[in-house]
Amino acid sequence: MPQPVPSDVHVNAPLTNISIAYMQDQNDFVADKMFPNVPVRKQSDLYYKYERDNWFRSEAKLRAPGTESAGSGFEITTDSYSALVQALHKDVDDQLRANQDAPLNMDRDAAEFVTRGLLLRKEKDWAAKYFIASLWTGSDTGSDITPAALWDTTSTPITDIREQIASVHKKTGMRPNKLLLAEDVWVKLQDNDDFLDRIAITQRKIVTKELLAAVLDIDEVLVASAIENTAKEGATLSMNWIYSKNALLVYAAPRPSIMQPSAGYTFSWTGHLGASDRGLRTKRFRMEHLASDRIEGEMAYDQKVVAEDLGVFFKDVIS
Repeated sequence: MPQPVPSDVHVNAPLTNISIAYMQDQNDFVADKMFPNVPVRKQSDLYYKYERDNWFRSEAKLRAPGTESAGSGFEITTDSYSALVQALHKDVDDQLRANQDAPLNMDRDAAEFVTRGLLLRKEKDWAAKYFIASLWTGSDTGSDITPAALWDTTSTPITDIREQIASVHKKTGMRPNKLLLAEDVWVKLQDNDDFLDRIAITQRKIVTKELLAAVLDIDEVLVASAIENTAKEGATLSMNWIYSKNALLVYAAPRPSIMQPSAGYTFSWTGHLGASDRGLRTKRFRMEHLASDRIEGEMAYDQKVVAEDLGVFFKDVIS
């Protein structure tokens, strides 16, 4: 049976704290903001799902004296998660360290570099899992919505979104509370007269995410601004949006609960020795054959679609 090695039993708490702080400062990323995070002790396991049908049917009846009340109940099914480990490292060479005035900064820089790489991986996984066509079924058509008048033209995005809020509510009993916009969509919406005209009476004609959420009567509007270099190492830089031209409307539970439906959940493996509630841990250990210290980060998570009918995907909403 494999034995733990020193790097497994000596997770670097200060560097892990640096990584956690860096995670919290990354406003471009939305993977940890849209759906509840569920810390789990086991890397893989089952979780419960309640069948919606039973919760919107009343079998209550008049009760005659001396008789039993009407009986009812609900069904429970199970699904599974598997929190796979993503990992990345950066070596800090002894010669480089010797030429630094503040050696600890090199460890901090390496921890932040590794953390950003892991966050970018998580963001790409999130986009590939949730921000895609032909997945969400909460719309009035049961499929993706492309507005007849695109949102970068004279159009009615408020009506378009409100109609789908009502559709999800009618289908599921849950009212969508979060809207995610790709940044290029957000740029266009800020100049859309449909919003500007509604806020002009009480506000300057400047659309903020908070005002947009208020107009739509939802909890939060998020803008996905993550960018990646899609070129191979050594090739010419090629910067691109991870999210583009689309929007996602969902109901996301305010907090994880086995009794609470949600369009999605992120299961983070905290049982990984020394891991944070996001499944993140950072290690520092010696690579003597390289005359370097290795700063290594790991993040273990599984992003699960829980209820497809609690979401609506707006596809190609701008030209």
